[in-house]
Amino acid sequence: MSPDWSLAPEAAWATTTGRLDDFRPLLPAEEEIVARLQSGTFDKLGDGVLPAEPDPARTVRAAFLRFLILGGEPGCRPHEKGVLVRGAWIEGGLDLEACRIYRDIGLNDCRFEAVPNLRAAIISRLFLDGSRLPGLQAERLEARGGIYLRGAEVEGVINLDQARLGGNLQCDGAAIRNRSDHALLGRSLEVRNVLLRGATLRGGLNLSGAVLAADLDLTGASVSVAERHALDASTISCHGSVLLKSARFEGEVALTGSDIAGDLDCSGAVVENPGAIAVQASRVVVKGAFFLRREARLDGTLDLTGASFGTIHDEAASWPKPGELLLNRCLYGAFIGGPVDAESRLDWLARQAPERWGEDFWPQPYEQLAAVFRETGHGEDAAAVLVVKEKLQRRARRARTHNPVWRGLLLVGDGILAITVGYGRRPLFALVWLVFFWLTGVAVFAYAEGQGAVMPNSAVVLRAPEWTLCGIGPDESRTLVASGPSRGLAVPGQTQLACFRQRWEASSYPAFSPWMYSLDTLLPVLDMGQRTFWRPNPGKPGGRGAMGYFYFQSVVGWALSLLAVAGFSGLVKSP
Repeated sequence: MSPDWSLAPEAAWATTTGRLDDFRPLLPAEEEIVARLQSGTFDKLGDGVLPAEPDPARTVRAAFLRFLILGGEPGCRPHEKGVLVRGAWIEGGLDLEACRIYRDIGLNDCRFEAVPNLRAAIISRLFLDGSRLPGLQAERLEARGGIYLRGAEVEGVINLDQARLGGNLQCDGAAIRNRSDHALLGRSLEVRNVLLRGATLRGGLNLSGAVLAADLDLTGASVSVAERHALDASTISCHGSVLLKSARFEGEVALTGSDIAGDLDCSGAVVENPGAIAVQASRVVVKGAFFLRREARLDGTLDLTGASFGTIHDEAASWPKPGELLLNRCLYGAFIGGPVDAESRLDWLARQAPERWGEDFWPQPYEQLAAVFRETGHGEDAAAVLVVKEKLQRRARRARTHNPVWRGLLLVGDGILAITVGYGRRPLFALVWLVFFWLTGVAVFAYAEGQGAVMPNSAVVLRAPEWTLCGIGPDESRTLVASGPSRGLAVPGQTQLACFRQRWEASSYPAFSPWMYSLDTLLPVLDMGQRTFWRPNPGKPGGRGAMGYFYFQSVVGWALSLLAVAGFSGLVKSP
């Protein structure tokens, strides 16, 4: 529940736990603060820079600051601007736990001896820019504005778990070091922006479950951690973008299950977590774009399992190493600015290693890539991707088959499907093969015709005198039943078929055409009449081979026709 800031200022102050007299004698720095407190012009002690060591002229007790921050007493109240002190050495611990503070707290370029405590406090804004402090405890803090630690040095943890900020958490240029644990905790934090541009964190950054009204910006930041996550932004709800541009992480970056309304920009980012997950973005939903380019480098695995992106903007030089990519169930709409050809994107998919994760093959990444290619007008690239998908999927199926005989049969069947119809993904391949066998048949049957190894496919014609006498020369004779001894009709060098076709009795018999005969033999659904009237003659040179090819082509024609139909109908595709 948000604090009620509509109360009068006097009602908003918590009851103080002391009087000014309780702090007498005042230190020199405290005397100066009291003397100039209500003018609103006081803003620094000494030169206002961060003190390097205790100085009586700049030392202020934390309990005295608390007295002023909580409202002081009549005649010693802070200006409406709040308590603004710069360049102080703050002695002791500043304890504002569960306090309600109406005005701003500004303690810039101050050095704290102890960790400030603002647990469960309700404040306006907190400024700690340029200060050095051993940590900040602010769990469940509620602030109307933001918290600012720009350029601050923190030797400990900043804890903002379950805090609610109406403004920004701004730590640009800050150095936060807590090597044994997290440097910044913001689990379930509610905030407008989290800004750590150019910050240095030695320890993890945990924002899991946070709700951001705008951006998470770590542009140029450096985060290193010995164990755990360098950045844990799992299940965050970000209504802006997550910007990791030119940032450097030593450890895992986790975005698991997060919802990002804008972009996820990893341009120029370097994530080093060798042998483990570098970027864990499984189930992340990015409505905008995912950027991985401009010399971005991931030393470790990029896990995009189940992720969803509007578009992907990447370049091959920034892709993970082979075996370091997980894309199963990942969805995206298009590639912008990166490779959009099948060869390059197949190399991208080949960087997956399902066997490393106990799987044999993931078909969905190939189906998704093909769908994107189709939607963007790259139909040939889509077909090429699906052919590779079929090849790998069938290889995985054979590897799962324990029976060697069945495995061998699958290998033969898959090989036939590959070269004939591209596993059903390129059914027009069957037409190419049909044309090839048609032209081969034309050559075979034309040669047989030239050798006289083609004869009529009619018993009546084969018993006719004209056909019989064309099989011998004029110097030979043959006794026929109907006419007795008769001389041959074939001139020297003339084949029986050529002689027969010169007879007037053969004028009504269909002419032999190698082109139509090969087509008639190859396509079972056609009937050109050639097979009805002609067939190879095994008794002549070249006839036996023509007869063998006749049977072979008939079988091939049936097989290719069926495969073409199955390919176009999708029956031979893997599910």
